[in-house]
Amino acid sequence: MGLQAIFFYIFAFIAVASAFMVISAKNPVHSVLFLILTFFNSAGLFLLTGAEFLAMILLVVYIGAVAVLFLFVVMMLDIDFAELRSGILQYAPIGIVIGLILAAELIVVIGGSVLAPEAAKSITMPIPNPAVRTNTAALGDVLYTNYVYFFQLAGMVLLVAMIGAIVLTLRHRTNVKRQDISRQVARTPETAVEVVKVKSGQGL
Repeated sequence: MGLQAIFFYIFAFIAVASAFMVISAKNPVHSVLFLILTFFNSAGLFLLTGAEFLAMILLVVYIGAVAVLFLFVVMMLDIDFAELRSGILQYAPIGIVIGLILAAELIVVIGGSVLAPEAAKSITMPIPNPAVRTNTAALGDVLYTNYVYFFQLAGMVLLVAMIGAIVLTLRHRTNVKRQDISRQVARTPETAVEVVKVKSGQGL
């Protein structure tokens, strides 16, 4: 067994174990930390396959932004997780259906690679030689030439999703004092100053 195979089994075992802990940990903060550990080991698996760009994206985007954001939200919001988990059984049927669909897709992919190993050689854009062109440069060429419209469309979908999330979560509360610039500019001495006559010895 080579050194690369040893690292593969180490990364794969830790990734699967930490992914299981994400859904089994009772403390949501521990779940987010296990999720970060899963991303780190998945990035290691990408590095072993030569996909260094995907590994760095996984570290920068998912760990540096998404997972840390989840951690901040969980720690800052006072969420009653016991109440959230009280009705978790009602989502079990749809969870089982989604799990069966994912299992069927994995069986198709693994079975196809076993039954037809030559299918991987028939791809239209083969993986370039790392000594001639790096994986990141080849991926950039493909994204910004053949799939540039799909890349821009994906960006628009993410932009719409971000705007939708802001619109859904932005709520104006009536019991919060806010600054009204137009009312401040339109103030007059009559409305800005209130003259109070205080009797002697009574104070305000």
